[in-house]
Amino acid sequence: MGLFDLFGKSFEDQVQGAMKEVAATSPGVSNLSAEVRGKVITLKGNAESREAANLVMSKIDQAVKADNIVNAIEVKKAPEPAAAPEPVVEERIYEVVSGDTLGAISQKYYGKASAYMKIFEANRDILDNPDLIKVGQKLRIPE
Repeated sequence: MGLFDLFGKSFEDQVQGAMKEVAATSPGVSNLSAEVRGKVITLKGNAESREAANLVMSKIDQAVKADNIVNAIEVKKAPEPAAAPEPVVEERIYEVVSGDTLGAISQKYYGKASAYMKIFEANRDILDNPDLIKVGQKLRIPE
């Protein structure tokens, strides 16, 4: 058979004819092209999904008898799922009154005085010492 098959067309001509037909009948695939080296075909282009790219390869495989078909069609990356928005938590603010301690405030909000460090850590920008709070200070009370 040599360079020509039974239909009188070269292998490359067969591939190009098949490519035109496949490109016209393959939605979701664009810029489709084929590089032919001997009896090896490398498919190139863009596809919306892996399934669309594999379908093109399957159609070409049925249309021409190649030794190998390399599927180098780029699949469009699926968009990342949108991250769930952070729940909006209203910040609780407590204004220190005479006689307050972080332990007493902690008892009020968390039901245990021993959680006072949670309040202290949330207010490090205005507190240097958990034992020294001042009347009128506005403390953030974390959840």
